[in-house]
Amino acid sequence: MAYRICTIMSYQIVAVTVGWHVYELTRNPWMLGLIGLAELIPYFCVAPFAGYLVDHLPRRKLGMVACIGLALTPVALALIASGVLGQVRVGWIYAALVLTGAVRAFLGPVYNALFARVLPRPQFARGASLGSIVFQSAMVLGPAVGGVIVGAAGMWVSYALAAAFALVAAFAIRRLRVTEPAITLQGAPIFASIAEGARFVFSNQILLGALALDMFAVLFGGAISLAPAFIREILHYGPEGLGILRSAPALGAVAMGVVLARHPPTRHAGRILLAAVVGFGLCIIGFGLSTSFWLSATFLLLSGMCDGVSVVLRSTILQLSTPDEMRGRVSSINGLFVGSSNELGAFYAGSMARLLGLVPAVVLGGCVTMTAAAVTAWRAPRLRTLDLRELH
Repeated sequence: MAYRICTIMSYQIVAVTVGWHVYELTRNPWMLGLIGLAELIPYFCVAPFAGYLVDHLPRRKLGMVACIGLALTPVALALIASGVLGQVRVGWIYAALVLTGAVRAFLGPVYNALFARVLPRPQFARGASLGSIVFQSAMVLGPAVGGVIVGAAGMWVSYALAAAFALVAAFAIRRLRVTEPAITLQGAPIFASIAEGARFVFSNQILLGALALDMFAVLFGGAISLAPAFIREILHYGPEGLGILRSAPALGAVAMGVVLARHPPTRHAGRILLAAVVGFGLCIIGFGLSTSFWLSATFLLLSGMCDGVSVVLRSTILQLSTPDEMRGRVSSINGLFVGSSNELGAFYAGSMARLLGLVPAVVLGGCVTMTAAAVTAWRAPRLRTLDLRELH
């Protein structure tokens, strides 16, 4: 959990800082979307191979290397922001983010593979809830800390703190004491092994439906990537307000994670998941239409509560459905569905904001999210009627 919270803190501090950095330089919401694209392309290219390596190499060592790589991006960005490299060029910022996209492909598979070595199967649902609390706590603290530090001390200090969190994460996973399965690179060729993981996911209607549902919700409901533009153009707040908006969804998810840790959902899990995604879409529409800072923050808080339900249920389904020897590959495919959709959603939101304007782009995204929930309910009846006790 220390590894998890520190990696997310590092990434989120960079996310809020680089968003402010780019918008300060360009004042163009479309350029915010390009931040996501700069991470998406390397992530998408590396993720399938990352899953294969997690299944065939020591997981803790891979996690350490990924954390060190995660620290290099904010170091480069700190040098850019401090003026050491001369006149700032936006292209340099995007180039630095390419490394983050690549190393992030390893962070989730390493965590999910080690998670399954720590807890017995009957505890997976509660463990997923606690993991969600830790994850979302970092999602709250990271943007809030980043926003405050940008306003008080400057962007380069915020980047430096992000690098420090990544190095602490490397130390935490180095100290982890947990057994790992026998690892060997012998066996199926790499592409055949990756294809085996893909076949497993696409042949499992429940797992595929859960991943697709979350992917479309994140892809089309990514209003938070436009928060710097909303802060400037509609809500009229500074970087501290940006930190609050970016933290609000995670704060709601933490609150929901606490509830679900005490009362893990088992019965009617599929219906609960679908209802949560519909609620998420409604909250995104409310955020898009709001002109009040605190009302906007409230809608984002509620969206985080709905997303918290989705995250816990998807994580539990993923852990219960996946054989141990395939956890790295399946987790990487999950990352392609969900992790990459964050960046692709940021690019989509920025592009739609350029075409339609800020408010219409966000409202349309919320409507599409609800449509995706309806289509998933129709096309994946086993997910709609899911009871988690069936997977034990």
